[in-house]
Amino acid sequence: MASDKPLSTGGTAASGLSDVPGEAKTMTTRVMETGASTVQQFRPIRQIGQHLCAFHYYASDMSRQVEAHHYCSHVNEDVHQCLVYDSDQPSARLIGVEFIVSEEVFLTLPEAEQRMWHAHEYEVKSGLLFMPGLPAIAEQPIMAKLVKTFGKTWHFWQFDRGDALPLGVPQLMGAFFADGQLKPELPRAVEQRYGVQMEERRKMRADLKGPERAVDQLAEQIKRGMGLETELKECALPGKEGPGVGGVGVAGMAAAGKEHVGQVGRKTTGSDPTARIGG
Repeated sequence: MASDKPLSTGGTAASGLSDVPGEAKTMTTRVMETGASTVQQFRPIRQIGQHLCAFHYYASDMSRQVEAHHYCSHVNEDVHQCLVYDSDQPSARLIGVEFIVSEEVFLTLPEAEQRMWHAHEYEVKSGLLFMPGLPAIAEQPIMAKLVKTFGKTWHFWQFDRGDALPLGVPQLMGAFFADGQLKPELPRAVEQRYGVQMEERRKMRADLKGPERAVDQLAEQIKRGMGLETELKECALPGKEGPGVGGVGVAGMAAAGKEHVGQVGRKTTGSDPTARIGG
């Protein structure tokens, strides 16, 4: 049955589950889910072994900042893959994904690709990145590895602007890299909710060593007052001649992605590169 709920509030207020269009889950659906879960194997999901809480900003607008909960599994010692949710509750929305690689892997990437990755050094050493429920001392060996890594993050659900569903093109996200960038109310709320002290973690992690050779290209661009935004372009499908192919197909978008490296363009976020961006 169609819903009369709007797809977006049209403002800056975050959407909630009550805003999502659709009918409430029925008892029949619940029973079918329970039955299926008793016999099906959720092998990829069961590989998840870490829950990381951090904060992301939109690479096209640093003033847009959100709390992000990462549920990560290790592909190997150098590559992690994470599902990103807006909370750690059963009602959490799946808002994006993040891929994490070691400095060694990052250095093998083309320069154009490196622009879409962010370093984790600051958020680890500042205490902003932590593992809910884990004592600070128990996090230390994990943080000693994460501090040298780089992440590539895409958000699909812009709930912070009021979207009730994942609307529009995926948004490239970044991680904070200096004091004064993150709005103070965000970490304050997290500290109160989880009973953590980020300043305590900052002191404990002060001696951790970040990347030795790699440079955070996204951070360097933000410092110059330039961001990155994504766009969707119509393109000719392989094997077709002329523009009249009736829209954008999956194959066409894949080809465009190879040609334009994810369709990343430039966008100004401020006229003064040294000014505080967002906050």
